[in-house]
Amino acid sequence: MNARESANTSKPLVLVVEDEAALATMLRYNLEKEGYRVAEAGDGEEALTVLSERKPDLVLLDWMLPSLSGIEICRQIRRKPATRELPIIMLTARGEEGDKIRGLNTGADDYLTKPFSLPELMARVRALLRRAQPVSQKGQIGWGDIAMDLASHRVTRGGKPIHLGPTEFRLLQFFLQHPGQVFSREELLDAVWGPDIYVEPRTVDVHIRRLRKALNCDTEADIIRTVRAAGYALDSEDAA
Repeated sequence: MNARESANTSKPLVLVVEDEAALATMLRYNLEKEGYRVAEAGDGEEALTVLSERKPDLVLLDWMLPSLSGIEICRQIRRKPATRELPIIMLTARGEEGDKIRGLNTGADDYLTKPFSLPELMARVRALLRRAQPVSQKGQIGWGDIAMDLASHRVTRGGKPIHLGPTEFRLLQFFLQHPGQVFSREELLDAVWGPDIYVEPRTVDVHIRRLRKALNCDTEADIIRTVRAAGYALDSEDAA
């Protein structure tokens, strides 16, 4: 089955990976109403085929799919250099906290439990696309051996490239702009996700772990300090 895609290539393209036809149709209608192009895939194999042929701006990914689960698709997206920074919102009926953490740990940027509010979903799509856009300001910011190029959206540590998803990039950017300051989960949610989006505070912990994993891949010193009962800070005795 070929993926169906709406016209007008100037608009952001959202790939909807959903095997429930009625829900996929509803998502398409509302996304197109918001001004997005939409491509659809009804199972995991078709989703990977679509991703090999074109790169969407965002993926709405159902967890429970025929042939390949949403979790496995998410893993494959994050493994490939061409798609590892692709924004992903996972949609699922699995609402337990452990399931949410598993989905986020696998690489999803956001997680919404069915049944969900369409206005909330559209708000999350807008917020995630906004965070994923190239940073308009120029120049570099850095701290210790971390360097972030705001124009090219690249990060290095000790001269080695660091691959970050859009949420981790924004999170690191915020820390680099406020070194040494301690921020609570709620403050980080407002600064990085935006005050108009409701995200559970524990989501911050998941993205902090992903940021640490990316930055410390070669057993470098951990520059993200956990402050018990307070939050997190960019702070390390080993950094200059």
